[in-house]
Amino acid sequence: MFLRHFSLKAIILSFGALLALVAVYSVTVGPMNITMSDSLSVILPTSSSNEIAPHIQMVIQEIRLPRTLLCLVVGAILALCGTVMQGLFRNPLAEPGIIGVSAGAALGAALAIVMFSGFAAQYPQLMSMAAVPVFAFFGGAITTVLVYKLGTSKFGTSVTIMLLAGVAISAISGAGIGYLNFVADDQMLRDLSLWSMGSLAGATWGGIGLATVTLAILYALFSRQSLALNALLLGESEASHLGIPVQKLKRKLIILTAIGVGVTVSLSGMIGFIGLVIPHLGRMLAGPDHRTLLPISALLGAMLLTVADMFSRVAVAPAELPVGIVTALVGAPFFLYLLFQQKGKIL
Repeated sequence: MFLRHFSLKAIILSFGALLALVAVYSVTVGPMNITMSDSLSVILPTSSSNEIAPHIQMVIQEIRLPRTLLCLVVGAILALCGTVMQGLFRNPLAEPGIIGVSAGAALGAALAIVMFSGFAAQYPQLMSMAAVPVFAFFGGAITTVLVYKLGTSKFGTSVTIMLLAGVAISAISGAGIGYLNFVADDQMLRDLSLWSMGSLAGATWGGIGLATVTLAILYALFSRQSLALNALLLGESEASHLGIPVQKLKRKLIILTAIGVGVTVSLSGMIGFIGLVIPHLGRMLAGPDHRTLLPISALLGAMLLTVADMFSRVAVAPAELPVGIVTALVGAPFFLYLLFQQKGKIL
Protein backbone atom coordinates (compact mmCIF):
# COMPACT_ATOMS: atom_id res chain seq x y z
CA MET A 1 0.00 0.00 0.00
CA PHE A 2 2.43 2.57 -1.28
CA LEU A 3 -0.04 5.46 -1.20
CA ARG A 4 -1.54 4.98 2.26
CA HIS A 5 0.33 8.00 3.68
CA PHE A 6 -1.20 10.38 1.13
CA SER A 7 -4.66 11.90 1.14
CA LEU A 8 -7.28 10.63 -1.30
CA LYS A 9 -7.48 14.07 -2.93
CA ALA A 10 -3.72 14.17 -3.54
CA ILE A 11 -3.75 10.63 -4.96
CA ILE A 12 -6.63 11.35 -7.35
CA LEU A 13 -5.09 14.63 -8.51
CA SER A 14 -1.74 12.93 -9.16
CA PHE A 15 -3.23 10.06 -11.12
CA GLY A 16 -5.59 12.44 -12.91
CA ALA A 17 -2.66 14.57 -14.09
CA LEU A 18 -0.78 11.49 -15.27
CA LEU A 19 -3.89 10.23 -17.07
CA ALA A 20 -4.28 13.60 -18.82
CA LEU A 21 -0.70 13.36 -20.10
CA VAL A 22 -1.29 9.81 -21.32
CA ALA A 23 -4.48 10.90 -23.09
CA VAL A 24 -2.79 13.80 -24.87
CA TYR A 25 0.09 11.55 -25.91
CA SER A 26 -2.41 8.95 -27.15
CA VAL A 27 -3.69 11.47 -29.70
CA THR A 28 -0.19 11.66 -31.22
CA VAL A 29 0.18 7.89 -31.69
CA GLY A 30 -0.70 6.37 -35.04
CA PRO A 31 0.37 6.03 -38.67
CA MET A 32 0.37 9.82 -39.10
CA ASN A 33 2.95 11.67 -37.03
CA ILE A 34 1.35 14.36 -34.88
CA THR A 35 3.25 16.39 -32.30
CA MET A 36 2.18 16.98 -28.71
CA SER A 37 1.93 20.72 -29.38
CA ASP A 38 -0.43 20.14 -32.31
CA SER A 39 -2.55 17.82 -30.18
CA LEU A 40 -2.81 20.36 -27.37
CA SER A 41 -3.58 23.17 -29.82
CA VAL A 42 -6.51 21.24 -31.31
CA ILE A 43 -7.80 19.84 -28.01
CA LEU A 44 -7.46 23.22 -26.26
CA PRO A 45 -7.96 25.74 -29.10
CA THR A 46 -5.54 28.66 -29.07
CA SER A 47 -4.57 31.41 -31.45
CA SER A 48 -2.10 29.03 -33.11
CA SER A 49 -4.76 26.42 -33.86
CA ASN A 50 -5.50 27.96 -37.26
CA GLU A 51 -1.89 27.38 -38.30
CA ILE A 52 -2.31 23.58 -38.07
CA ALA A 53 -2.99 21.82 -41.36
CA PRO A 54 -6.69 21.01 -41.88
CA HIS A 55 -6.02 17.29 -42.42
CA ILE A 56 -4.20 17.08 -39.07
CA GLN A 57 -7.09 18.85 -37.33
CA MET A 58 -9.53 16.42 -38.93
CA VAL A 59 -7.52 13.35 -37.85
CA ILE A 60 -7.35 14.61 -34.27
CA GLN A 61 -10.97 15.77 -33.98
CA GLU A 62 -12.70 12.98 -35.88
CA ILE A 63 -10.53 9.92 -35.25
CA ARG A 64 -7.96 10.05 -32.48
CA LEU A 65 -9.63 12.25 -29.89
CA PRO A 66 -12.93 10.29 -29.92
CA ARG A 67 -10.99 7.04 -29.77
CA THR A 68 -8.90 8.20 -26.83
CA LEU A 69 -11.94 9.43 -24.92
CA LEU A 70 -13.72 6.13 -25.49
CA CYS A 71 -10.60 4.31 -24.23
CA LEU A 72 -10.66 6.36 -21.04
CA VAL A 73 -14.34 5.80 -20.31
CA VAL A 74 -14.51 2.11 -21.26
CA GLY A 75 -11.36 1.32 -19.28
CA ALA A 76 -12.77 3.08 -16.22
CA ILE A 77 -16.10 1.21 -16.45
CA LEU A 78 -14.44 -2.20 -16.82
CA ALA A 79 -12.12 -1.49 -13.87
CA LEU A 80 -15.01 -0.35 -11.66
CA CYS A 81 -17.09 -3.42 -12.53
CA GLY A 82 -14.15 -5.72 -11.81
CA THR A 83 -13.46 -4.02 -8.48
CA VAL A 84 -17.08 -4.32 -7.39
CA MET A 85 -17.34 -7.97 -8.43
CA GLN A 86 -14.18 -8.88 -6.52
CA GLY A 87 -15.51 -7.08 -3.46
CA LEU A 88 -18.95 -8.58 -3.83
CA PHE A 89 -17.74 -12.18 -4.16
CA ARG A 90 -14.75 -11.58 -1.85
CA ASN A 91 -12.41 -13.28 -4.27
CA PRO A 92 -9.56 -11.92 -6.40
CA LEU A 93 -10.46 -14.19 -9.32
CA ALA A 94 -13.90 -12.66 -9.90
CA GLU A 95 -14.08 -10.59 -13.06
CA PRO A 96 -16.82 -10.12 -15.68
CA GLY A 97 -14.82 -11.88 -18.40
CA ILE A 98 -13.59 -14.78 -16.26
CA ILE A 99 -17.02 -15.82 -14.96
CA GLY A 100 -18.72 -15.50 -18.35
CA VAL A 101 -20.55 -12.18 -17.97
CA SER A 102 -18.74 -10.59 -20.90
CA ALA A 103 -19.43 -13.66 -23.03
CA GLY A 104 -23.14 -13.46 -22.25
CA ALA A 105 -23.17 -9.76 -23.09
CA ALA A 106 -21.26 -10.51 -26.29
CA LEU A 107 -23.84 -13.09 -27.35
CA GLY A 108 -26.62 -10.58 -26.76
CA ALA A 109 -24.84 -7.89 -28.76
CA ALA A 110 -24.02 -10.31 -31.59
CA LEU A 111 -27.66 -11.36 -31.71
CA ALA A 112 -28.69 -7.71 -32.06
CA ILE A 113 -26.12 -7.13 -34.84
CA VAL A 114 -27.50 -10.04 -36.86
CA MET A 115 -31.20 -9.54 -36.11
CA PHE A 116 -31.23 -5.83 -36.89
CA SER A 117 -28.65 -5.79 -39.67
CA GLY A 118 -31.28 -4.55 -42.11
CA PHE A 119 -31.76 -1.38 -40.07
CA ALA A 120 -28.05 -0.71 -39.51
CA ALA A 121 -27.53 1.31 -42.69
CA GLN A 122 -30.69 3.39 -42.24
CA TYR A 123 -30.54 3.87 -38.47
CA PRO A 124 -26.91 3.49 -37.33
CA GLN A 125 -27.42 5.60 -34.20
CA LEU A 126 -30.42 3.49 -33.15
CA MET A 127 -28.30 0.35 -33.50
CA SER A 128 -25.28 1.66 -31.58
CA MET A 129 -27.21 3.56 -28.90
CA ALA A 130 -30.24 1.33 -28.30
CA ALA A 131 -30.50 -2.14 -29.85
CA VAL A 132 -26.95 -3.43 -29.26
CA PRO A 133 -26.55 -2.01 -25.71
CA VAL A 134 -29.97 -3.31 -24.61
CA PHE A 135 -29.34 -6.82 -25.93
CA ALA A 136 -25.84 -6.80 -24.44
CA PHE A 137 -27.23 -5.72 -21.07
CA PHE A 138 -29.79 -8.52 -20.97
CA GLY A 139 -27.17 -11.06 -22.05
CA GLY A 140 -24.81 -9.92 -19.32
CA ALA A 141 -27.57 -9.69 -16.70
CA ILE A 142 -28.89 -13.20 -17.38
CA THR A 143 -25.37 -14.60 -17.26
CA THR A 144 -24.54 -12.80 -14.01
CA VAL A 145 -27.68 -14.01 -12.26
CA LEU A 146 -27.10 -17.57 -13.49
CA VAL A 147 -23.48 -17.65 -12.32
CA TYR A 148 -24.44 -16.17 -8.97
CA LYS A 149 -27.25 -18.69 -8.45
CA LEU A 150 -25.03 -21.63 -9.39
CA GLY A 151 -22.14 -20.51 -7.19
CA THR A 152 -24.12 -19.53 -4.10
CA SER A 153 -25.57 -21.82 -1.46
CA LYS A 154 -26.47 -21.52 2.21
CA PHE A 155 -22.79 -22.07 2.98
CA GLY A 156 -21.68 -19.06 0.93
CA THR A 157 -20.28 -18.44 -2.54
CA SER A 158 -17.98 -21.02 -4.14
CA VAL A 159 -15.47 -19.48 -6.50
CA THR A 160 -14.72 -22.92 -7.96
CA ILE A 161 -18.31 -23.36 -9.10
CA MET A 162 -18.38 -19.79 -10.36
CA LEU A 163 -15.29 -20.36 -12.49
CA LEU A 164 -16.66 -23.64 -13.85
CA ALA A 165 -20.02 -22.01 -14.57
CA GLY A 166 -18.16 -19.19 -16.33
CA VAL A 167 -16.32 -21.71 -18.51
CA ALA A 168 -19.57 -23.44 -19.43
CA ILE A 169 -21.41 -20.19 -20.17
CA SER A 170 -18.50 -18.86 -22.22
CA ALA A 171 -18.54 -22.10 -24.25
CA ILE A 172 -22.30 -21.84 -24.85
CA SER A 173 -21.99 -18.17 -25.78
CA GLY A 174 -19.08 -18.98 -28.08
CA ALA A 175 -21.18 -21.62 -29.80
CA GLY A 176 -24.01 -19.12 -30.20
CA ILE A 177 -21.71 -16.49 -31.67
CA GLY A 178 -20.19 -19.14 -33.94
CA TYR A 179 -23.65 -20.02 -35.25
CA LEU A 180 -24.41 -16.35 -35.87
CA ASN A 181 -21.14 -16.09 -37.80
CA PHE A 182 -22.22 -19.10 -39.85
CA VAL A 183 -25.57 -17.60 -40.87
CA ALA A 184 -24.31 -14.02 -41.28
CA ASP A 185 -23.74 -12.40 -44.65
CA ASP A 186 -20.41 -10.81 -45.62
CA GLN A 187 -21.07 -7.42 -43.99
CA MET A 188 -22.44 -8.92 -40.77
CA LEU A 189 -19.53 -11.37 -40.65
CA ARG A 190 -17.03 -8.53 -40.98
CA ASP A 191 -18.75 -6.54 -38.23
CA LEU A 192 -18.89 -9.56 -35.92
CA SER A 193 -15.26 -10.54 -36.52
CA LEU A 194 -13.86 -7.08 -35.82
CA TRP A 195 -16.17 -6.55 -32.87
CA SER A 196 -15.47 -9.93 -31.24
CA MET A 197 -11.72 -9.17 -31.01
CA GLY A 198 -12.28 -5.83 -29.30
CA SER A 199 -11.63 -2.52 -30.98
CA LEU A 200 -12.06 1.16 -30.22
CA ALA A 201 -11.54 2.28 -33.82
CA GLY A 202 -15.26 2.86 -34.35
CA ALA A 203 -15.60 5.48 -31.62
CA THR A 204 -18.43 7.96 -32.13
CA TRP A 205 -19.46 10.98 -30.11
CA GLY A 206 -22.83 9.34 -29.45
CA GLY A 207 -21.13 6.23 -28.07
CA ILE A 208 -18.81 8.36 -25.96
CA GLY A 209 -21.81 10.20 -24.53
CA LEU A 210 -23.57 6.92 -23.66
CA ALA A 211 -20.43 5.51 -22.03
CA THR A 212 -19.77 8.73 -20.09
CA VAL A 213 -23.29 8.84 -18.68
CA THR A 214 -23.00 5.15 -17.75
CA LEU A 215 -19.66 5.76 -16.02
CA ALA A 216 -20.99 8.73 -14.05
CA ILE A 217 -24.05 6.79 -12.84
CA LEU A 218 -22.08 3.66 -11.98
CA TYR A 219 -19.39 5.57 -10.12
CA ALA A 220 -21.95 7.53 -8.10
CA LEU A 221 -23.92 4.41 -7.16
CA PHE A 222 -20.87 2.24 -6.49
CA SER A 223 -19.31 4.95 -4.32
CA ARG A 224 -22.44 5.09 -2.18
CA GLN A 225 -21.96 1.37 -1.48
CA SER A 226 -18.23 1.56 -0.68
CA LEU A 227 -18.75 1.12 3.07
CA ALA A 228 -21.10 -1.79 2.45
CA LEU A 229 -18.47 -3.41 0.21
CA ASN A 230 -15.93 -2.91 2.98
CA ALA A 231 -18.30 -4.67 5.39
CA LEU A 232 -18.74 -7.57 2.94
CA LEU A 233 -15.00 -8.20 3.12
CA LEU A 234 -15.62 -9.45 6.67
CA GLY A 235 -18.16 -12.01 5.42
CA GLU A 236 -21.87 -12.01 4.61
CA SER A 237 -23.03 -12.88 8.12
CA GLU A 238 -20.83 -10.21 9.67
CA ALA A 239 -22.12 -7.64 7.17
CA SER A 240 -25.70 -8.62 8.01
CA HIS A 241 -25.01 -8.11 11.71
CA LEU A 242 -23.74 -4.62 10.85
CA GLY A 243 -27.11 -3.81 9.28
CA ILE A 244 -26.17 -4.34 5.61
CA PRO A 245 -29.04 -5.80 3.51
CA VAL A 246 -26.72 -8.30 1.85
CA GLN A 247 -29.11 -9.94 -0.62
CA LYS A 248 -30.56 -6.62 -1.75
CA LEU A 249 -27.06 -5.20 -2.14
CA LYS A 250 -25.97 -8.20 -4.21
CA ARG A 251 -28.91 -7.88 -6.60
CA LYS A 252 -28.33 -4.16 -7.02
CA LEU A 253 -24.61 -4.46 -7.68
CA ILE A 254 -25.10 -7.41 -10.05
CA ILE A 255 -27.59 -5.42 -12.14
CA LEU A 256 -25.33 -2.35 -12.21
CA THR A 257 -22.34 -4.47 -13.22
CA ALA A 258 -24.35 -6.06 -16.01
CA ILE A 259 -25.31 -2.60 -17.27
CA GLY A 260 -21.68 -1.49 -17.29
CA VAL A 261 -20.44 -4.62 -19.05
CA GLY A 262 -23.31 -4.49 -21.54
CA VAL A 263 -22.52 -0.90 -22.54
CA THR A 264 -18.78 -1.52 -22.92
CA VAL A 265 -19.27 -4.71 -24.93
CA SER A 266 -21.73 -2.99 -27.26
CA LEU A 267 -19.36 -0.06 -27.89
CA SER A 268 -15.95 -1.71 -28.01
CA GLY A 269 -16.48 -5.45 -28.34
CA MET A 270 -14.76 -8.06 -26.20
CA ILE A 271 -12.02 -6.50 -24.07
CA GLY A 272 -11.03 -8.80 -21.24
CA PHE A 273 -8.88 -8.79 -18.12
CA ILE A 274 -9.04 -5.05 -17.36
CA GLY A 275 -11.44 -5.81 -14.52
CA LEU A 276 -9.14 -8.57 -13.26
CA VAL A 277 -5.77 -6.80 -13.28
CA ILE A 278 -6.69 -3.27 -12.21
CA PRO A 279 -8.31 -4.01 -8.80
CA HIS A 280 -5.15 -5.86 -7.76
CA LEU A 281 -2.96 -2.94 -8.78
CA GLY A 282 -5.31 -0.61 -6.91
CA ARG A 283 -5.13 -2.67 -3.72
CA MET A 284 -1.33 -2.82 -3.97
CA LEU A 285 -1.18 0.97 -4.22
CA ALA A 286 -3.97 2.14 -1.91
CA GLY A 287 -5.22 -0.81 0.14
CA PRO A 288 -8.61 -2.60 0.24
CA ASP A 289 -10.78 0.34 1.35
CA HIS A 290 -13.32 0.79 -1.45
CA ARG A 291 -13.63 4.51 -0.73
CA THR A 292 -10.11 4.85 -2.13
CA LEU A 293 -10.01 1.74 -4.30
CA LEU A 294 -12.93 2.68 -6.56
CA PRO A 295 -11.56 6.03 -7.82
CA ILE A 296 -8.01 4.66 -8.09
CA SER A 297 -9.26 1.66 -10.07
CA ALA A 298 -11.23 3.88 -12.43
CA LEU A 299 -8.16 6.02 -13.17
CA LEU A 300 -5.87 3.01 -13.55
CA GLY A 301 -8.36 1.23 -15.82
CA ALA A 302 -8.63 4.26 -18.08
CA MET A 303 -4.85 4.52 -18.20
CA LEU A 304 -4.20 0.82 -18.90
CA LEU A 305 -6.71 0.57 -21.74
CA THR A 306 -5.40 3.78 -23.32
CA VAL A 307 -1.82 2.47 -23.19
CA ALA A 308 -2.95 -0.90 -24.60
CA ASP A 309 -4.77 0.88 -27.43
CA MET A 310 -1.66 2.93 -28.23
CA PHE A 311 0.35 -0.28 -28.44
CA SER A 312 -2.27 -1.86 -30.70
CA ARG A 313 -1.90 1.02 -33.19
CA VAL A 314 1.87 0.67 -33.60
CA ALA A 315 2.56 -3.04 -32.92
CA VAL A 316 1.85 -4.19 -36.49
CA ALA A 317 1.79 -0.81 -38.26
CA PRO A 318 0.48 0.17 -40.74
CA ALA A 319 -2.14 -2.46 -39.80
CA GLU A 320 -3.84 -2.37 -36.42
CA LEU A 321 -3.89 -5.07 -33.75
CA PRO A 322 -7.28 -5.49 -31.99
CA VAL A 323 -6.95 -4.11 -28.48
CA GLY A 324 -8.69 -7.17 -27.01
CA ILE A 325 -5.69 -9.24 -28.07
CA VAL A 326 -3.32 -6.85 -26.29
CA THR A 327 -5.26 -6.92 -23.01
CA ALA A 328 -5.48 -10.73 -23.20
CA LEU A 329 -1.69 -10.99 -23.65
CA VAL A 330 -1.26 -8.91 -20.50
CA GLY A 331 -4.12 -10.32 -18.44
CA ALA A 332 -3.92 -14.06 -19.14
CA PRO A 333 -0.44 -14.54 -17.57
CA PHE A 334 -1.58 -12.45 -14.61
CA PHE A 335 -4.64 -14.67 -14.22
CA LEU A 336 -2.45 -17.78 -14.26
CA TYR A 337 -0.30 -16.19 -11.57
CA LEU A 338 -3.40 -15.56 -9.44
CA LEU A 339 -4.57 -19.14 -9.96
CA PHE A 340 -1.19 -20.40 -8.80
CA GLN A 341 -1.45 -18.24 -5.67
CA GLN A 342 -5.04 -19.25 -4.98
CA LYS A 343 -4.85 -22.96 -5.81
CA GLY A 344 -4.64 -23.95 -2.17
CA LYS A 345 -7.69 -21.86 -1.31
CA ILE A 346 -10.13 -22.83 -4.06
CA LEU A 347 -9.59 -26.58 -4.17
